[in-house]
Amino acid sequence: MSSDLPSQPSRRNALKCLAFGGAGTVFVLAGGVLTPVHLALAAGTEDKSAVSGIPLFLQISDSHIGFNKEANPDVAGTLKQTIDYVNAMPVKPALAIHTGDITHLSKPAEFDLASQLLSGLNVTELHTVPGEHDVTDGPQGEYFKRFGQASDNRGYYSFDNHGVHFVGLVNVMHFKPNGLGSLGDEQLAWLENDLKGRTSSTPIVVFVHMPMWTIYEPWGWGTGDAGQAMEYLKRFGSVTVINGHIHQIVSKVEGNITFHTARSTAYPQPTAGNGPGPGPLVVPGDQLRKMLGVTSISISRHPLAASLSDKTLA
Repeated sequence: MSSDLPSQPSRRNALKCLAFGGAGTVFVLAGGVLTPVHLALAAGTEDKSAVSGIPLFLQISDSHIGFNKEANPDVAGTLKQTIDYVNAMPVKPALAIHTGDITHLSKPAEFDLASQLLSGLNVTELHTVPGEHDVTDGPQGEYFKRFGQASDNRGYYSFDNHGVHFVGLVNVMHFKPNGLGSLGDEQLAWLENDLKGRTSSTPIVVFVHMPMWTIYEPWGWGTGDAGQAMEYLKRFGSVTVINGHIHQIVSKVEGNITFHTARSTAYPQPTAGNGPGPGPLVVPGDQLRKMLGVTSISISRHPLAASLSDKTLA
């Protein structure tokens, strides 16, 4: 696929492009099982009955609306193309999740543009958690004015969809030494109470912005009090914890908990410890799409386990 996407793709070509490069993370939820839709197969068959009627959800992360530097001067255009291709899918997603850094500087105009673009998604539900770039104006700022209602302006909340329990957490409001994220006692108490009534066979998907384990402490790539959250989650048969923030793939499996960080759709960052610090990484134009991408997650009932696969935009 060339770097220049057609402005008015056919439905079939749009699906082929999504399958090849990925413009969002698309999942099937049926009977409590999360399975990725294989868009190449969907694009290549006239029989849509295999996927019709099955609820889908998609993940978009680190869109950084307002960023316009050399690493990617048109992040709004990238998001718009993503939405256009998602809307060309033959099956309407039931909900969408954005895992933070919707904007780059928390400015009202950036949220206006982001909201305008995201409103173009042909979905009935949009769920979000903030990244640190979304809350530079504090706990009463623009993010909460736009997206705070679902969580009573706390930022963290949960919901259920087709047997899967989704938990959105916030670890970007109170930073620990070295810039590590923090959940805080109040949120941890809420999480413990939220999970109490769930059976251990309930698939859990936690979505959060910063990593929930310490990947590289000098750069703040971790959450200082995540260990307590893991204590509450470890009794469940399948827990998938997904996040953004570091704009690259790092994974870990610990018991029944799978941790997985996602690539950004805006720009890459250096690998841990490679350079003076984190930040937008400028790469040759023909290499950028190889460093951007999405993650697909499959959660099976028998055995109850999660598997993840990644695709770049190249």
